[in-house]
Order: sequence, then C-alpha cells, then structure tokens
Amino acid sequence: MGSLQGKTIFITGATRGIGLAIALRAAQDGANIVIAAKTIQPHPKLPGTIFTAAAEIEAAGGKALPVQTDIRDEAQIAEAVRQAVDLFGGIDILVNNASAISLTGTLETPMKRYDLMNQVNARGTFASSQACLPHLLKAENPHILTLSPPLLMKPHWFKNHTAYTIAKYGMSMCVLGMSEEFRKQGVAVNALWPRTVIYTAAVAMLGDMVKPENCRKPAIVADAAYAILIRKSRECTGNFFIDDEVLTETGITDFAQYAVNPKGKLYQDLFLD
Repeated sequence: MGSLQGKTIFITGATRGIGLAIALRAAQDGANIVIAAKTIQPHPKLPGTIFTAAAEIEAAGGKALPVQTDIRDEAQIAEAVRQAVDLFGGIDILVNNASAISLTGTLETPMKRYDLMNQVNARGTFASSQACLPHLLKAENPHILTLSPPLLMKPHWFKNHTAYTIAKYGMSMCVLGMSEEFRKQGVAVNALWPRTVIYTAAVAMLGDMVKPENCRKPAIVADAAYAILIRKSRECTGNFFIDDEVLTETGITDFAQYAVNPKGKLYQDLFLD
C-alpha cells in the first residue's frame, strides 16, 4: 500500500462535507492539506469554516493551510497556490471538490444561479487545474481528482435540471480532456462519483427532497479517493470511478458501515443508469 505522508493536497471546498472527509482521511497519513474555500465566518445554515477544518485536519495528524479562496476568481486561486508552494514546497495532488447545485428546471433557474453553477463547477475546475498543473508536473506521483459524474449523454439526466447537468458535465469534460492531454507527462486525471446520495450539510439544505436514512456518509467517498490517490499516476488516468467499485477492488465488501442508517433503502445518485 502507498501512503500520502508528506504529500501536499490542494482541495477546493474542503470546509465541510466530502471535501473535508477527503482531507481528514489524507491527514491520517500526515499529509499537508491546503483548504481552498470561501467560508471564514460561520454560515447561518452550514457548519464550519476554513479554520475549523484546519483544526480538525491537524488533530487528525496532518498539516493544514487554510486560504480563503473563491474559485470563481483565478487571482484568488493563484494566491492560494502561491501560499501552498511557499509553505510546503510544491503541490502533489489537486482535488476539485467545490461545487454548486440547483436541481431546478429551465424556467425555475435564474441566470444568476446558472452562472454560479458554471463558474464554480466547470470554470472553477478548469481554473484550479490550470493553476496547479505547473507544480503537479514537477511532482513525483501527481494526481488530479475531480468529484464529477460519468459522461452519460442521455436526455433524462438533463430534462429536470439542464443547468446543473451542464455544469457538472463541464467538470467531467475537464477530466476527459486533461487526462489525455497530460497522459504522457504522467499526471493522473480522474473523476470520482458516489453510487448513492451522500448526506452532507449541502444536501440537508435541499430539505425533504432527501432523507438522511436513504444516504451514505461522506467517509465512503473519502476512502475511495484515498485508494485512488495512492495509486501510481502513470498507471491510473482517464477513469470515471464510482466509489463502491473502487473500494470493492481493494477488498471491502461490507458497505453497511458507510450508511447513515444500515437498514435504510439507499437512493442511487444522479447520473448513474
């Protein structure tokens, strides 16, 4: 088994949820985590700030650099990357986790929300990757891991929330293109998506649309991400991984540990047929 000890991981949106779970799993190895996220003051509806996340990461055994970063602004991304390289000497891994969601139809999606989703999801993924790549190209085992779905271009994944699907598929198209673009240089570029809905604070804000007992915990995505990121980058690129499939390959067969309620019926996530 490999290890993330001493590796520097730049994670967008790592204040809470899946991003924080990935950070905490890597911290167990003693990784350096750059928390590139917006929240510096407690949010009225969402838990945590970049500073509370940093405290959790360091308590778990890692080193943390919290940097307030709005990934819609490439100058802020550049500054976060600069601070990461100055403190830790480079960047080994980028996790494109930050994402905005609105499961609304065309007539119910204000253009402001459309722009937000595409600026954070598609543009933010591209910009963060672009900013980190000069340093990843110097790393020993460089990875980009993007939390986005397989590209199943089927009408039913668009009809109820066209704007959101465009934004998430934009992230996946970054994976498709960059994995081939940087294959020869040895940078692994992969996507990871959960089999089931993952219960996070952001999902909780959707209200009665999703019940926690029908979901899994962020830990399953974190464990799958870890299993991917310790692989040899030259032998692992261009994949659209599903979390439980990754863990099955590692020998895990009991997924009840990841369920919010082991007796609950799990909701399959979007974009999976």
